[in-house]
Amino acid sequence: MSFIPSIFGGRRTNVFDPFSMDMWDPFEGFLTPSRSANAPGKDVAAFTNAKVDWRETPETHVFKADLPGLKKEEVKVEVEDRNILQISGERSSENEEKSDKWHRVERSSGKFIRRFRLPENAKMEEVKACMENGVLSVTVPKEPERKPEVKSIDISG
Repeated sequence: MSFIPSIFGGRRTNVFDPFSMDMWDPFEGFLTPSRSANAPGKDVAAFTNAKVDWRETPETHVFKADLPGLKKEEVKVEVEDRNILQISGERSSENEEKSDKWHRVERSSGKFIRRFRLPENAKMEEVKACMENGVLSVTVPKEPERKPEVKSIDISG
């Protein structure tokens, strides 16, 4: 079973993870069309899936999204329904000049959206985000783990 993720793109979101809301596409990247000479920019495939890593530490959930070429003004980080983190944005296509001759268009443009359902212990009102060198970092603090209160009972008799 461990060889399946490597066939379908390596570090993919786990399809069995109840916290991930991403749909698994077995054909993603399989038949990516290559654009050739004079390809119009309007035909470029949508920039649909930004790659995101999610790691959990004892204190936080940390998300890192690769968004090369995007400015922070082109990216939105939102919280929905108190436990859904949504990262979205749009990459604009290049301006076309009538005199330009395109040899290849491989960079994608368009909108993207990623949604993650967070566990109940996430402090959604304290989410922080920053963007540096095309990498968006989102930090979601966690509630401290509550230890069960243990009360000793005296045994009579």
